Amino acid sequence: MWNIYLTRLTMSYNGFKTNDMFGPKPVEVGKEYDVQITELSRKGDGIARIQRFVIFVKNGKVGQNTKIKIIQVGNRFATAEIVNDSESQSQTETAPANAEANTETSTE
Repeated sequence: MWNIYLTRLTMSYNGFKTNDMFGPKPVEVGKEYDVQITELSRKGDGIARIQRFVIFVKNGKVGQNTKIKIIQVGNRFATAEIVNDSESQSQTETAPANAEANTETSTE
């Protein structure tokens, strides 16, 4: 019995050495990925998948296409946060300014 277990620990999976029974992960801590949030978790975090590997995204909304940064990788899932790139920040900052400009012109 132990021989089978030890053999599985040292086997190569898709060219990667692995020390756990779950195989290599398609994501790495610190790297950024473009994903789509497809559902919400019980805790309210967004859920995305990369190669069927589950990623919990803090403050993610269903249907959101975004860039994420991986914070932690576990055996069965990873956690990530949304990366605030300059394009999305500039769009959110200019949108309220445009709305205020439109209300000012309509009241005059």
